[in-house]
Amino acid sequence: MLFSFLIAGFSTFLHPLHVSVTEIKFDAKDKELEITTRIFLDDLEEAIRRERKQPNLDITQPGAGLTTDQLLVEYLTKKLEIKADDKAVKITFLGHEIEGDAVIVYAYAPGVKKIKGIEVTHTTITELYEDQSNLIHVTREGETKSMRLMRSLPTDKLQFD
Repeated sequence: MLFSFLIAGFSTFLHPLHVSVTEIKFDAKDKELEITTRIFLDDLEEAIRRERKQPNLDITQPGAGLTTDQLLVEYLTKKLEIKADDKAVKITFLGHEIEGDAVIVYAYAPGVKKIKGIEVTHTTITELYEDQSNLIHVTREGETKSMRLMRSLPTDKLQFD
């Protein structure tokens, strides 16, 4: 009985965490949003494999004339949308790096003159895991506000004074 309880308890602790973290910083001088997203590599790879119907795809070495950046842009363009003051912004992806078990994707959105409100839709990995959380931290003029987006809440808004 005690052994069964311990096994059940361990399985709870061993369950993987499904989370991404996106930081969006408003740069008033350059009139742009600077965007950094951290996603677990294995989860992202599985999502891209399923979307492309390529179960053996290695996103770090995709071959067939593809690059990792192409795969990331193709996937994230569909999964991350931002509106600044109710106007959609065009996200330009700059590249990525792999740090431990995470992929860090760098992007920016030019032409954002000011920002009082921001709306973010972030559905990364939510097609795979019901418990996926996409944490968003938005910084403007030294003030940071956050939101948690999930399958049941893919879009949310933040207002700055």
